Amino acid sequence: MQWLNLGDNVNLLSLIGAVLIIAITFIVVGRMFAQMKTQKGEVELMEYNWDGIGEQKNNAPFGWMLVFFLIIVWMIWYFLWGYPLGSYSRIGEYNAEVQAHNAKFSEKFKSLSQDEKIAMGQNLFLVQCSQCHGITADGINGKAANLNVWGSEEALADVIEKGSKGMNYPLGEMTPAEGLGIAKEDIPAIAAYVAKEISAIKTTKNENLVAKGKELYEATCVACHQLDGTGKIDGEAMAADLTQYGSSAFVAEVLNRGKAGAIGTMPSFNTSILNDIQKEAVGEYIISLSRGR
Repeated sequence: MQWLNLGDNVNLLSLIGAVLIIAITFIVVGRMFAQMKTQKGEVELMEYNWDGIGEQKNNAPFGWMLVFFLIIVWMIWYFLWGYPLGSYSRIGEYNAEVQAHNAKFSEKFKSLSQDEKIAMGQNLFLVQCSQCHGITADGINGKAANLNVWGSEEALADVIEKGSKGMNYPLGEMTPAEGLGIAKEDIPAIAAYVAKEISAIKTTKNENLVAKGKELYEATCVACHQLDGTGKIDGEAMAADLTQYGSSAFVAEVLNRGKAGAIGTMPSFNTSILNDIQKEAVGEYIISLSRGR
């Protein structure tokens, strides 16, 4: 921070204005005190009084009126041509620096290998996510989601059974299987179909259940996720896009939207905290955890 930066016209004019206001104030107050000591003649009073106490018919001091109108002029100038609209802004400078940094970051890391993305994602996870999910991503005994299985067929079955509080989509929370009339023994079939035919996983441990899972999915899940799994109605995302499930893109979507959980709400990271490359890296790291199982 530079004090008395007279090279900045706004700073210079602000300083001049402050000095003038202080000087005028001292002059006006000094004159009033001088008049109080010397002028003791009779004065005209207002017609009304309170308990014999009258009010003098005095005009407002010229100095007061002058300062009042000068302050109004100063306020208008300051707002239209001063800091708020037309000059230096610390917030604007910060945003410009962030944009410049992100541009350099994107250029430097635009061609990361898969292993490099996972390594970057792990570092970011430890800084931004481990407080709730734990350094091993196990959710700290139910405090948060267990990310070691997240993005897998196993996690799909768990979500179908327990439901999901969702990611701030218009259709809201996903009802647990029992509320949708899905029998517990049918859950693996739906998970197998979604994993193999809709999601980015593209494999299943239960090939024999895929056909049955398709029937169940079309009977219970299409109302929200649609037949193609995108969750879009007339082009608008109304529910989670299951075609991205099992990929870093789905993780990035969760980071962008935030997500309600069992003990609270994970805030949206759709701010300057993480840029797109970093979100993708976090997604690749989280997906790598379930792939290694």
